Amino acid sequence: MRNSESKLLKLIPLQLVITSVVFILSLFTFSLIVHEAVYEQEDVFDNNVIHFFLTHSSPALVEVMERITFFGSTTFLFPAYLTLIAWHLFKRKFQYATDIAITGISSTAMMFGLKQFFHRHRPQLPIIKGITGYSFPSGHSLSSFIFCTILIYLVWNGPLSPRYKYTLMFLLFLCPLAIGLSRVILNVHYATDVIGGFCLAIVWVIISFLILKKIRENTAPDTNSSVS
Repeated sequence: MRNSESKLLKLIPLQLVITSVVFILSLFTFSLIVHEAVYEQEDVFDNNVIHFFLTHSSPALVEVMERITFFGSTTFLFPAYLTLIAWHLFKRKFQYATDIAITGISSTAMMFGLKQFFHRHRPQLPIIKGITGYSFPSGHSLSSFIFCTILIYLVWNGPLSPRYKYTLMFLLFLCPLAIGLSRVILNVHYATDVIGGFCLAIVWVIISFLILKKIRENTAPDTNSSVS
């Protein structure tokens, strides 16, 4: 029995195991936040985070966060997506362009739909004024994470050397984390909004990549079939 289990484990790719674990943990965390923070309105964690940053933030830090948060806004991401899609169309990489467009549009639609569904109000006394809309999940966190994940995927499949690939991928991973942190420091989102946005982004990226991969496999020409 142990030998058969050992053989089965060897047949399961490590990448599949890691992806499955990350997917389950992200989905569980998102569900937990929805139940505890959104529906039950358990706000101890969020209030402690807000109190911490109100106590330790400085005008200089707030100014930096106001600049960082711009890169998670629609004002930046919409033209960034258009530029990325246009570049791949110019390079005649139509599959990449289509995948990027589908992932970006579907995630944005999902994000706005969930905001309307949960109807969670934003924190009181935000530092940035004039922000409307509901709070959960954080659109800046979700959208920037998905966009940077797309860039990480492109870098991974690009021609750069491994040293530059890993450096650039690490920096791209830090970008949405900084944007999410800016939303909390500026008091326009609860910490659970940001964490929930990241968890949902991970779930959506995994689902999107799997679906798009399956579509490509089903639409690819059968090279094994012979022409009669």
